[in-house]
Amino acid sequence: MSETSAAATLPGLLKRNAEARPAAPAMREKSLGIWRTLSWSGYYELVGDFAHGLAELGFKRGDVLAVLGDNRPRLYAAQLAAMALGGVPAPLYQDAAPDELAYVLEHAEASVLVAEDQEQVDKILSIRARLPKLRVIVYDDTRGMFHYRDEMLRTFASVEALGREHRARHPGFVEAEIAKATPGDVALICYTSGTTGNPKGAMLSHANLIASANAFLESTDLRAEDDWLAYLPMAWIGDAVYTLVLQMRVGFACNCPESPLTVQRDLREIGPSAFLAAPRIWENLLTQIQVKANDASWLKRRAFDYFRDRAIEAELLRTEGKPVPAGLRLLLGLGEFLVYGPVRDQIGLRRARWCLTGGAPLGPDTFRFFRAFGVNLKQVYGSTELAAFVSVQPDTEANPNTVGPPGPGIEVRIAEGGEVLVRGANVFVGYHRQPDATGSAIDAEGWFHTGDAGFIDPQGHLAIIDRAKDVGKLTDGTPIAPQFIENKLKFSPYIGEAIAFGHERAHVTAMIAIALDPVGSWAERRGLAYSGYQDLTQKPEVRALIRAEIERCNQGLLAATRVRRFLLLAKDFDADDAEITRTRKLRRRVIAEKYAPVIEALYGGASETEIATEITYEDGQRATVRARVSIEDVHV
Repeated sequence: MSETSAAATLPGLLKRNAEARPAAPAMREKSLGIWRTLSWSGYYELVGDFAHGLAELGFKRGDVLAVLGDNRPRLYAAQLAAMALGGVPAPLYQDAAPDELAYVLEHAEASVLVAEDQEQVDKILSIRARLPKLRVIVYDDTRGMFHYRDEMLRTFASVEALGREHRARHPGFVEAEIAKATPGDVALICYTSGTTGNPKGAMLSHANLIASANAFLESTDLRAEDDWLAYLPMAWIGDAVYTLVLQMRVGFACNCPESPLTVQRDLREIGPSAFLAAPRIWENLLTQIQVKANDASWLKRRAFDYFRDRAIEAELLRTEGKPVPAGLRLLLGLGEFLVYGPVRDQIGLRRARWCLTGGAPLGPDTFRFFRAFGVNLKQVYGSTELAAFVSVQPDTEANPNTVGPPGPGIEVRIAEGGEVLVRGANVFVGYHRQPDATGSAIDAEGWFHTGDAGFIDPQGHLAIIDRAKDVGKLTDGTPIAPQFIENKLKFSPYIGEAIAFGHERAHVTAMIAIALDPVGSWAERRGLAYSGYQDLTQKPEVRALIRAEIERCNQGLLAATRVRRFLLLAKDFDADDAEITRTRKLRRRVIAEKYAPVIEALYGGASETEIATEITYEDGQRATVRARVSIEDVHV
């Protein structure tokens, strides 16, 4: 799919959509329970007014504009306005602590920040002394802001008003700036999740982003009439490409939920045609389904279990290329009426033609569950530096063990050590202000070194094993991929997070963070009183529950890689404590250092150990949590 020169940049595509489909819906936002629609012509006018306003405030080509908040049409418009002027947006994680924001804003050299509300403004004001290049803070939601008198602060509406005045004095200014842009210009700085240290700012050009979108569209059916739910963090490359870029390329409508707390309800109301979620979200959806089934009446629970087993039986046959017997097909038809259809409706996916999981591997059991229930779930593979896309599974070849064939124009090869290398128009420009890191990531032949271990299967599909640095071996030489074991464990509705150990050890052990709500409901049904998370983890009955779940998981693992010992953490892993990233990826090195004495106790034969860990509260204050926890053996 080729683009004309007029539509070779994202603002150019926005202009094209406004001219071709002026009255069609571009953005919807739910506010006070009501969905409000913005047409493509209205969206283009909003972007133009804000761009003129930025120009009046001195924003110019090459400047960086940061956005901070939940998914809001005005925050997306601000990014497009910055691009229209030749500037570069840098979206930030809305739940990031002030120290994290200070690092990224200073590193990005942002001169303007567009924040959603008072909460985000307060974070920035608390670190303003560390941000000498930040000149203007624009905020969208004015609630609680009327008494603020800081000269840096401006409302979004006031910048729009400035823009209209600027437009009257300089008609055609923004259109001329859009025309100056070239496909090779940097369009976005997207910061990596930072699993091994500080996040790096990946610079992506218009050409990178549009090439990624084009390759995806060659492999997947996406239409201008479709509806998309814009709910993922704007700082994640998945949202940047699958919401912002693909929307500009195809012209579908994006729908912004009222708040993160209403996403599930808003998802059901919209019933999107397509849906993207990270593995954590699919795991949470599965937990919700399993908990509701467990809480149902005896008859409903038996019906759910029976038809679930028949659906998974059929899915395994399809995966193996075997026909589904006529009798089983009849049962699936009945199951569609009684179980599968109602479940898809409850989670808002009855209308979805396809759904994607990406950002990290999804456990095979979770993957098969959703496909068995009629969700056309497919794995997509990419990374921030690759504009979010390398490969996606075809509808008829979805497999929990692969991520599909490389997209058109994207080359993949496996290095001698098993690392996946990628080359194509989607490979990023480089890391912002880090030329050495760029040189290490992209070799002289243009291959990007992903850091993932994988292989190409006989069908030409790419399979990702784990992060190359995380793949290890037991002392007997058995290979171990911790992420695979962890994903198997997290299929249990009672296990919220898990981290497995075993490299250069005789066997595998695990630290488990329970899923509070499901385990709490389980305890309440059995009359077990508890005062909170830590108290719940110390109940012998809860440890027995998790032991049984691990033993069930072990049945699907090679004998040598089965979990032999485990303990329950006194608290969940937390991004504020640097144990996981904002995208819920484990920071293994940090955890290994932080819990080193605990890990040694797991392997030292102790029956209990003390955990002392520092936690960070929302206001930045820190405290130390101490707990004496039992170490449990697992029957293998």
